[in-house]
Amino acid sequence: MSRRVLLVNKFYYPRGGDCIVVLNTEALLRDNGVEAEVFAMKYPQNLMARYQDMFASEVTFGGGLGNQVRALKRTLGYGDVRAGFEAVLDEYKPDVVHLHNIHSYLSPVMGELAHKRGIRVVWTLHDYKLLCPRYDCLLDGKPCERCFNGGKHHVLSHRCMKGSLPASAVAWVEAMKWNRRKLEDFTDVFVCPSEFMAAKMRAGGFDPAKIKVLNNVIDPVKFEQYKAIDKSAPHGDYCCYVGRLSHEKGVDDLLEVASRLPYRLKVAGGGPLEEELRAKYASCGNIEFLGMLDAAGVVNVLTGAKLCVIPSQWYENNPLSVVESLCAGTPVAGARIGGIPELINSENGVVFQPFDKEALSAAITSSMAREWDHQGIANNALERFGFKSHLDSLLHDIYCF
Repeated sequence: MSRRVLLVNKFYYPRGGDCIVVLNTEALLRDNGVEAEVFAMKYPQNLMARYQDMFASEVTFGGGLGNQVRALKRTLGYGDVRAGFEAVLDEYKPDVVHLHNIHSYLSPVMGELAHKRGIRVVWTLHDYKLLCPRYDCLLDGKPCERCFNGGKHHVLSHRCMKGSLPASAVAWVEAMKWNRRKLEDFTDVFVCPSEFMAAKMRAGGFDPAKIKVLNNVIDPVKFEQYKAIDKSAPHGDYCCYVGRLSHEKGVDDLLEVASRLPYRLKVAGGGPLEEELRAKYASCGNIEFLGMLDAAGVVNVLTGAKLCVIPSQWYENNPLSVVESLCAGTPVAGARIGGIPELINSENGVVFQPFDKEALSAAITSSMAREWDHQGIANNALERFGFKSHLDSLLHDIYCF
């Protein structure tokens, strides 16, 4: 008898890392005989889905008080999110509800509803929302853990949500409604994609017995593309950055450093800093902006690079950019923060102190001058991050099939 999994995420298209992991997980399950369907928020860019007519209606925190009130009600579990989700449970009858990024645009109430029906509830954590009402553990651009074991009132006193008291109040109310004890009651397993995140969850008081570590999965099709690469082919003479163009990613520091170095830098991705950075470095001949790339474009950039640079300044979890770069045989210069150091060793890259431009510059310079074993890097990464081992862990250790 086929097992059924319902994947739940606020968006259902390749919008960011969380969405990509959901899509990859869906493909992996279906390719291996497990039924998988999706529940999300209605959104114009969503992919076609079996139960899309039952999706929760779109909400937004912008555009006035009325929208904010509707969004707040959604986070607290009121409105059509209940009816839509229960309708899917009635029709699909999943064995497992696998939550992903659900806060704000959907609601943890879905886990509660599934648990009451005796359905196993699994929650993969893509950020630190269960510990930090702001979700990214940043205060004034630096890591912050004030809310981990203390009261969540810090989000109010520091106006952590975009400097706005009303927005911060919404985050505080949500954190109070969905507190640690309530979340633990209805969640069977919290899946942490890095040991770093697992340690932070334990530090925040979550039950260690409910915490399991499982790295993110690469798209099976893309994984096969990396396997098919000619491992003996030479890599190029440029370094690259693949990811979101935003402050917490440290990309503005990277471009400032790169503009003073003699190496070419290819920048793939979009985000809030894109226009500003394009304008600022328009006359810098060694920096090339590639914009958003499809899967094949990302593979080409990574396999052609001599080095991938990940200069993050927040608690990165298990960044796919690092994993994919290593699978491409490309070493990584990564900031010593979050889960990044878990992925890097002396044979596949270097780590450097975050927020330190001199350390970043030195890491790039030494890495570009070094002769790397690209074939060895790729072979080791493909074995470590192979989707078959991920699937075994997911099915047996997490879903308990």
